[in-house]
Amino acid sequence: MDTSIGIKDTLPGADPDAPLLEVEDLLVEFDMRGERVKVVNGVSYTLQKGRTLAIVGESGSGKSVTSQAVMGIVPSPPGHITGGEIRLHGVDLLRQSAETRRQVKSDHIAMVFQDALSALNPLWTVGHQIGELFRVRRGMDRRSAKKRAVELLDMVGIPDAKNRVKHYPHEFSGGMRQRVMIAMALALDPEVLIADEPTTALDVTVQAQIMKTLKEIQEERQMGLVLITHDLGVVADVADDVAVMYAGRVVETAPIRELFAHPSHPYTEALLRAIPRIDGAGRELEVIGGLPPNPQALPGGCSFHPRCHRAREKCATEVPAELAVAGDHSSRCHFAKEVYGDE
Repeated sequence: MDTSIGIKDTLPGADPDAPLLEVEDLLVEFDMRGERVKVVNGVSYTLQKGRTLAIVGESGSGKSVTSQAVMGIVPSPPGHITGGEIRLHGVDLLRQSAETRRQVKSDHIAMVFQDALSALNPLWTVGHQIGELFRVRRGMDRRSAKKRAVELLDMVGIPDAKNRVKHYPHEFSGGMRQRVMIAMALALDPEVLIADEPTTALDVTVQAQIMKTLKEIQEERQMGLVLITHDLGVVADVADDVAVMYAGRVVETAPIRELFAHPSHPYTEALLRAIPRIDGAGRELEVIGGLPPNPQALPGGCSFHPRCHRAREKCATEVPAELAVAGDHSSRCHFAKEVYGDE
């Protein structure tokens, strides 16, 4: 059964031929101890239909807050979206009514949260929680809603879905709960799926299984998929494009293979060096020295310069502009082309 609703039914003026999702110059500020602090500072990216974008960065880089802004769930107070645009099929969601944004979030954009156990209601079976989406949003009766819940659990790889639909969240393993969350997110056939650290706290085998499931479903449905993670290694075989974030900004964007072959920002270099390698047995993992900056006290110039082994005097005084280094590959580093060519 097709449970989708056309974008034009929900969002008047939407252009099906426009890019699926565009975030442009997004600004998100939080009230912290009596002052406004930018935690997302001019973030831009584009997600096309049928492609997967990985947003990568350390904790505190602003990647999750960016996606909360897209979903319209930035906690307010203390958070405020103070600038930029979030366009779905060419229509800026930030200029729509609260009701329109709610419908868009229900029918066209969905999110898989990091902590499945906290996101699921412990008092209801997983079948009830998935079925409720169909009862409330699609007007289905209980029997039809339960049937769809079983189909979704089966689709995401939960064995014996017909019986497991009667179980409660605590009766599932961490990996299985994450699959339940994916099933719930996919229930209404969204065009955009945002997965926020979907493999956190899972062992590497389960991580691989979850990522494989997401990729297969994304390809089958031709969704746009946004993967938020701190680990480039997790998305290496899944993502089409990558946006690397640091201190509230996107510092590098590139197709995944291009990024791995030719990183052009020192922060991306450092993230790649920190990925464990099969041929690195017996060697210590490299780490990025220092700590991510406090958003209330960002260093001048390039925010990464206090931790950067390539930093020069200019880096401490001038904020780097976005520089195109090759095709769809861009970087916010004064010396991006030099880094790019340094094999």
